[in-house]
Amino acid sequence: MTSAEAAAIALQDQAALWSMGEIRASAVVNAACDALVAGLDTPALRILAACTRAEADYDVPGLLPAALAELGLTFYPAASKVGQEAAARALARRMLAGELTPREFTVRIHQRHGHELPLTERLAELDDEYDILEYGDRTVDQVDAEVTAEARRLTAHPAVPAEPTDSPS
Repeated sequence: MTSAEAAAIALQDQAALWSMGEIRASAVVNAACDALVAGLDTPALRILAACTRAEADYDVPGLLPAALAELGLTFYPAASKVGQEAAARALARRMLAGELTPREFTVRIHQRHGHELPLTERLAELDDEYDILEYGDRTVDQVDAEVTAEARRLTAHPAVPAEPTDSPS
């Protein structure tokens, strides 16, 4: 994977996490800067990357959809199911990269989605298992290994396109 491809994936992940309320808008601006440095370059991406931290919370909502569209990436509307799934995949990639522990990953998934999102149901169950380890015969390492396997499954799961904004009747 080229650095431009990695930067596009990182920007897409940050956008999904921001849309679902997982991260601040300034993290999206940082990802836009990284994308420019990696060789991605569009007019809207330049404008997005030029936002200051103070401007990010106000400007990212209006700038991000156009920047993603120019790059052929998907903007996930807040609270959409496909957005929730994209954010879960982004968190899985962060866990696999060592940015989150398996336990932190399951806690975030469980807090955000409970047992309601089919794609992450097993992760919510594994979060429950962490809570009862002292009463059973499983170890933290065993649960961590299963969480890691689930994270790999999530990142291998094909991404679903964004929900259409207008559909024919």
